[in-house]
Amino acid sequence: MRTSTAAALASVTALTLALAGCGDSGGSSASGGGSGDTAQGGSAKSLTFWVMKGTNPDSSKFYAAVKKEFTKETGATLNIQEIEWADAHDRLVRSFAGGGGPDVSEIGTTWTPEFAAAGGLADITQQVEASGMGKDELKALKDSATYDGKQYGVGWYAGVRGIVYRKDVFAKDGIKVPTNWAELEQAVTTLQAKEPKMAAMPIAGGSQYAAAPFIWGAGGDFATKSGNTWKGALDSTASREGLKFYTGLALKDGSSTTAASTWKETDLLDAFAKNKAAMVIQGNWTPKTALEQNPDLKGKIGAFAIPGKDGGVAPAFLGGSNLSVMATSKKKDLAWKFIQLMTTGTLAKTWADQTGYFPTTKTALQPYVDSSDTLVAPFATAMLKGGRNVPSAPQWGTVEGNKTITAMLQSILTGTSVESATTKASAAITSTLNAQS
Repeated sequence: MRTSTAAALASVTALTLALAGCGDSGGSSASGGGSGDTAQGGSAKSLTFWVMKGTNPDSSKFYAAVKKEFTKETGATLNIQEIEWADAHDRLVRSFAGGGGPDVSEIGTTWTPEFAAAGGLADITQQVEASGMGKDELKALKDSATYDGKQYGVGWYAGVRGIVYRKDVFAKDGIKVPTNWAELEQAVTTLQAKEPKMAAMPIAGGSQYAAAPFIWGAGGDFATKSGNTWKGALDSTASREGLKFYTGLALKDGSSTTAASTWKETDLLDAFAKNKAAMVIQGNWTPKTALEQNPDLKGKIGAFAIPGKDGGVAPAFLGGSNLSVMATSKKKDLAWKFIQLMTTGTLAKTWADQTGYFPTTKTALQPYVDSSDTLVAPFATAMLKGGRNVPSAPQWGTVEGNKTITAMLQSILTGTSVESATTKASAAITSTLNAQS
């Protein structure tokens, strides 16, 4: 996802706040039905929804179904506008200040705290609690939409990373699916010895969130907050332990290749599809792509949740999108009805099935956990049992944009000590998260 600096957003923040307040005065509040909202069954009106382009390959049919259901439920018409991810952040920022934006928008999970802090999103805490939805939301996604104790969005869809592996190779070499870090390392060393033409498990320096299960799994974190102050935490003893294990699979155990130090996750998938890797860390939305690239892999691949240090499921980052009501919208009640429609029931399941991502409530996720599909259930289990969010800081998107974590990983994989690399990265995170907007 594209991000911009907190400073760029700050230039419109004051105006945003003023316009958000004026917008509410002409319509309804988030909890009441004023002149800006028409009650369900009343005269028809329209709602504008911004959605990011490209997530759903069958979007036209889905959007037609959404419009039909929305009109059936509310009597209103729905205007859907597709926005490029590359343009979305800046277009939303401009709409906060100048108006002319949507009533509801898809918002990347790591953008939500930033936009909430700027006053661009409506507080929907009461609506979520009154609907009972809050008890069913996955905690990591609820956290991603929460800023300063208030909720500014509801999870729409999300994905999680796990390990995709060659079942046929594991069977041939007598390797069982690892259930802890020691077994994962043993699998790497066995593959490294028995499959010289394949990298056992390439470690991609450009994949920042592939490292998260090991950082969190060792008890570490990216950053911690005390009062109003954030502090980078990658230089903690626990974070360093996790990073040493993760990068050590490449540096000590020979699981990777020199080239992989600069790879992104797409490069990992490409290597896997070309039979050049036995295991790769991937998102749940990618195995079907590997099968499309190499149909010969059908029936030969599986997946498992990244194991915890001593067993169980390691914490893993849930990346995806929330649906948020814009603070400038004069149709907040109608907007909330739309969010409920999109995040529960048939429409939520249909979107998940078509995109390869997962729905964001425990109830909707459970069928995927129970699935007999070995390329689905392990990821869904990881999401349900181990899902976690990055620090809910307005400036976290800037950390991503600055590539602070990937720079750290790449430096470690090319010879910099974990101690030195994490000291530098933590200092950068501390500075970025505490920057005044």
